[in-house]
Amino acid sequence: MAAAAADAPTTKVPETMRAVQYDAFGGGAEGLKHVEVPVPSAKKNELLLKLEVASINPVDWKIQKGMLRPFIPRKLPFIPGTDVAGVVVEVGPGVNGFQTGDQVVAELNSFYGGGLAEYAVASESLTVKRPPEVSAAESAGLPIAAATALQSLRAIGAKFDGTDKPPLNVLITAASGGVGLYAVQLAKLAGFHVTATCGARNVKLLKSLGADEVLDYRTPEGASLQSPSGKKYDGIIHCTVGVSWSTFDPVLAPTGKVIDITPNFTTVLKSTLHKVTFAKKRLVTLLMSPNKADLEFLVRLLKDGKMKTMIDSRFPLSEASKAWERSIEGHATGKIIVEMDG
Repeated sequence: MAAAAADAPTTKVPETMRAVQYDAFGGGAEGLKHVEVPVPSAKKNELLLKLEVASINPVDWKIQKGMLRPFIPRKLPFIPGTDVAGVVVEVGPGVNGFQTGDQVVAELNSFYGGGLAEYAVASESLTVKRPPEVSAAESAGLPIAAATALQSLRAIGAKFDGTDKPPLNVLITAASGGVGLYAVQLAKLAGFHVTATCGARNVKLLKSLGADEVLDYRTPEGASLQSPSGKKYDGIIHCTVGVSWSTFDPVLAPTGKVIDITPNFTTVLKSTLHKVTFAKKRLVTLLMSPNKADLEFLVRLLKDGKMKTMIDSRFPLSEASKAWERSIEGHATGKIIVEMDG
């Protein structure tokens, strides 16, 4: 395998590259700066990628706000972004599964970022080959958003192996966002009955993706999260904020779980209380755990046409601040993509 990598076609890598970074916390889109920086090099078990696209996730600008200090970022200035797709141009020592020229999707190390740039270093352990049937933009939506949806559904019992019987009844809040759109599709693949909440403009979209019932969150029914068919939820994938336990409790089945993917101090306390008191209904906080096997599974679903990446908007790297602002606004339907060739 190593010999194959040595014989593979090589691409001349420049010494410097365009990138977008911030050098202080806060500032939002206006805090992003366009810079020319040295191209990194692949170390042991790493790959250097020539990036085609990156996708923006809410966690990216939350890191900029300082919400994950002192853990992330490790140092400033910081090039944000972790979810990328591109081509391998350099293979580091110890890498056996890739060679130059491979088209891949990767999740970069969140401590060091690097996604909003022309080149980035990725760990072999979080890089997956991308088949020709899957575009760079489609695959770049997967590492955080789709993996969060997948792991959330597994937390309420989804197996994705044909044994999900009888079907569970699930609710997905803010289902027209990046995670929610994947969660709806994955829940249907698991054989679940799906109720989803969104704004009125996205009701038809969610139904086209398989949602059995869709609630406009601005209506009284949507605010109360009550299923139009009167079903209690075995699980709720909660993709937004500002909903209290008192709203969830009456719509949950006796052993139902709320999987909260945007935990805060209050929800962590509530989750801990439910755990130590062995509550039958419980709130569970979830932080996505990067996993190569999950990413490979999700890429296969795209390849086989069993799942789609819904793209909200595309911006060239030169307009990365507009992509940043679009994510901060919180109204994107699907993924926000930054393309490096512009």
